[in-house]
Amino acid sequence: MSDPSSHGGGLLLFAHGARDPRWAEPFEAVAARVRAQRPGLRVQLAYLEFMQPELPAAAAALVAAGCRRIDVLPLFLGAGGHVRKDLPALMERLQAEHAGVQFRLHAAVGEMPDVIDAMAAAAARLA
Repeated sequence: MSDPSSHGGGLLLFAHGARDPRWAEPFEAVAARVRAQRPGLRVQLAYLEFMQPELPAAAAALVAAGCRRIDVLPLFLGAGGHVRKDLPALMERLQAEHAGVQFRLHAAVGEMPDVIDAMAAAAARLA
Protein backbone atom coordinates (compact mmCIF):
# COMPACT_ATOMS: atom_id res chain seq x y z
CA MET A 1 0.00 0.00 0.00
CA SER A 2 1.31 3.47 -0.80
CA ASP A 3 1.58 6.21 1.80
CA PRO A 4 -1.92 7.71 2.07
CA SER A 5 -0.83 10.35 4.58
CA SER A 6 1.43 11.98 1.99
CA HIS A 7 -1.55 12.55 -0.33
CA GLY A 8 -4.22 13.87 2.05
CA GLY A 9 -5.31 10.30 2.56
CA GLY A 10 -6.59 8.06 5.24
CA LEU A 11 -7.06 4.43 6.13
CA LEU A 12 -10.46 2.93 6.84
CA LEU A 13 -10.29 -0.42 8.63
CA PHE A 14 -13.53 -2.31 8.06
CA ALA A 15 -14.70 -5.13 10.34
CA HIS A 16 -17.94 -7.08 10.65
CA GLY A 17 -19.15 -6.04 14.09
CA ALA A 18 -20.85 -8.02 16.85
CA ARG A 19 -23.30 -7.54 19.68
CA ASP A 20 -20.61 -8.20 22.30
CA PRO A 21 -18.45 -5.06 22.63
CA ARG A 22 -15.43 -7.18 23.66
CA TRP A 23 -15.39 -8.63 20.14
CA ALA A 24 -14.04 -5.30 18.86
CA GLU A 25 -10.97 -5.27 21.13
CA PRO A 26 -8.56 -6.92 18.63
CA PHE A 27 -9.69 -4.56 15.87
CA GLU A 28 -9.28 -1.54 18.13
CA ALA A 29 -5.77 -2.84 18.92
CA VAL A 30 -4.99 -3.03 15.20
CA ALA A 31 -6.17 0.55 14.69
CA ALA A 32 -4.13 1.74 17.69
CA ARG A 33 -0.99 0.00 16.43
CA VAL A 34 -1.40 1.50 12.96
CA ARG A 35 -1.79 4.95 14.50
CA ALA A 36 1.34 4.39 16.62
CA GLN A 37 3.36 3.18 13.62
CA ARG A 38 2.08 5.91 11.29
CA PRO A 39 1.36 8.98 13.46
CA GLY A 40 0.50 11.24 10.50
CA LEU A 41 -2.00 8.82 9.01
CA ARG A 42 -5.69 9.35 9.69
CA VAL A 43 -7.17 5.99 10.67
CA GLN A 44 -10.80 5.10 11.26
CA LEU A 45 -12.27 1.77 12.31
CA ALA A 46 -15.73 0.99 10.92
CA TYR A 47 -18.20 -1.87 11.18
CA LEU A 48 -20.71 -3.50 8.87
CA GLU A 49 -23.32 -4.06 11.56
CA PHE A 50 -24.11 -4.08 15.28
CA MET A 51 -21.37 -1.55 16.17
CA GLN A 52 -20.58 2.08 15.50
CA PRO A 53 -19.37 3.77 13.48
CA GLU A 54 -20.65 2.13 10.35
CA LEU A 55 -18.67 2.54 7.13
CA PRO A 56 -20.46 5.67 5.80
CA ALA A 57 -19.99 7.58 9.07
CA ALA A 58 -16.32 6.61 9.38
CA ALA A 59 -15.67 7.58 5.76
CA ALA A 60 -17.43 10.91 6.30
CA ALA A 61 -15.19 11.59 9.32
CA LEU A 62 -12.09 10.99 7.20
CA VAL A 63 -13.42 13.24 4.43
CA ALA A 64 -14.26 15.94 6.99
CA ALA A 65 -10.66 15.66 8.25
CA GLY A 66 -9.44 16.50 4.74
CA CYS A 67 -8.74 13.07 3.28
CA ARG A 68 -8.95 13.06 -0.50
CA ARG A 69 -7.89 9.43 -0.89
CA ILE A 70 -9.07 6.67 1.42
CA ASP A 71 -7.74 3.12 1.44
CA VAL A 72 -10.33 0.63 2.69
CA LEU A 73 -8.93 -2.53 4.26
CA PRO A 74 -11.43 -5.27 5.16
CA LEU A 75 -10.36 -6.88 8.44
CA PHE A 76 -11.85 -10.20 7.37
CA LEU A 77 -10.01 -13.51 7.11
CA GLY A 78 -11.38 -14.14 3.63
CA ALA A 79 -13.57 -12.67 0.94
CA GLY A 80 -16.94 -14.15 1.85
CA GLY A 81 -20.33 -12.70 1.01
CA HIS A 82 -19.86 -9.51 3.02
CA VAL A 83 -16.61 -8.65 1.24
CA ARG A 84 -17.72 -9.83 -2.22
CA LYS A 85 -21.29 -8.46 -2.17
CA ASP A 86 -22.04 -6.05 0.68
CA LEU A 87 -18.78 -4.11 0.61
CA PRO A 88 -18.79 -3.25 -3.12
CA ALA A 89 -22.31 -1.82 -2.75
CA LEU A 90 -21.16 0.23 0.24
CA MET A 91 -18.13 1.42 -1.75
CA GLU A 92 -20.42 2.61 -4.57
CA ARG A 93 -22.46 4.54 -2.01
CA LEU A 94 -19.32 6.16 -0.57
CA GLN A 95 -18.11 7.17 -4.02
CA ALA A 96 -21.51 8.69 -4.85
CA GLU A 97 -21.62 10.63 -1.57
CA HIS A 98 -18.01 11.83 -1.82
CA ALA A 99 -17.42 12.34 -5.54
CA GLY A 100 -14.14 14.23 -5.06
CA VAL A 101 -12.57 11.45 -2.98
CA GLN A 102 -10.74 8.41 -4.30
CA PHE A 103 -11.69 5.22 -2.45
CA ARG A 104 -9.43 2.20 -2.95
CA LEU A 105 -10.68 -1.18 -1.79
CA HIS A 106 -8.00 -3.69 -0.84
CA ALA A 107 -8.18 -7.47 -0.49
CA ALA A 108 -9.30 -8.94 2.83
CA VAL A 109 -6.43 -8.76 5.31
CA GLY A 110 -6.61 -12.53 5.89
CA GLU A 111 -5.63 -13.12 2.27
CA MET A 112 -2.38 -11.17 2.59
CA PRO A 113 0.74 -13.37 2.64
CA ASP A 114 2.14 -11.69 5.79
CA VAL A 115 -1.07 -12.39 7.69
CA ILE A 116 -1.22 -15.99 6.49
CA ASP A 117 2.43 -16.42 7.57
CA ALA A 118 1.68 -14.92 11.01
CA MET A 119 -1.32 -17.22 11.54
CA ALA A 120 0.68 -20.26 10.44
CA ALA A 121 3.54 -19.32 12.77
CA ALA A 122 1.12 -18.87 15.69
CA ALA A 123 -0.45 -22.26 14.96
CA ALA A 124 2.90 -24.00 14.58
CA ARG A 125 4.06 -22.72 17.98
CA LEU A 126 1.17 -24.54 19.65
CA ALA A 127 2.22 -28.05 18.69
